[in-house]
Amino acid sequence: MVIAYLRVSTGRQHLENQEGEIKHYAESRNMKIDRWVTEVVSGKTEHKNRLLGRSVRHLKKGDILIVTELSRLSRSLHEIMEIMKLCVDVKVAVHSTKDGYIFDDSINSKVLSFAFGLAAEIEHKLNSQRTREAMALRKAEGKHMGRKFGSTPKIQILKSCKGEIAAKLTAGASIMGLCKEYGISYETFRRFKKHFLDIN
Repeated sequence: MVIAYLRVSTGRQHLENQEGEIKHYAESRNMKIDRWVTEVVSGKTEHKNRLLGRSVRHLKKGDILIVTELSRLSRSLHEIMEIMKLCVDVKVAVHSTKDGYIFDDSINSKVLSFAFGLAAEIEHKLNSQRTREAMALRKAEGKHMGRKFGSTPKIQILKSCKGEIAAKLTAGASIMGLCKEYGISYETFRRFKKHFLDIN
């Protein structure tokens, strides 16, 4: 059985790139993907508490697990090695498409998996550090952090209905009634009214 594993940390990221890369990899080697395992979860979450853990536990001798890179398995070097050991113990091969490596129970594969896992963990920590430093610099320079006020989807919806809402308020509609009608919280409507409506 050939299993392809796809993971992203948040729903804002796209899985299409990983899926396309694995499909291309499999087709170039005449491999048929029997099962796709997809999840949106942080790589910091233990694999035992993810679909990945359940999938690995059901792998058998001769099966193949395909990922685009080892960091898809976990952000922790220790856990990457733990997952690799679980696969090696039952003679399951792990394919990493970005570099074209196949990790099995050979010594070379064990050394490579350790090296790639270590590199993935170091890269993640460096990226996190750079992000924190960049945010600290922006804050020190007095620049706005986070999403620009008024750009949230719900505020955008209210802004697009600004004239209609103003007319309803002028006609005596209650704020609570409008909140229910537009599916927003009282606080969101209060902020919208304060910043975008010219009525009392």
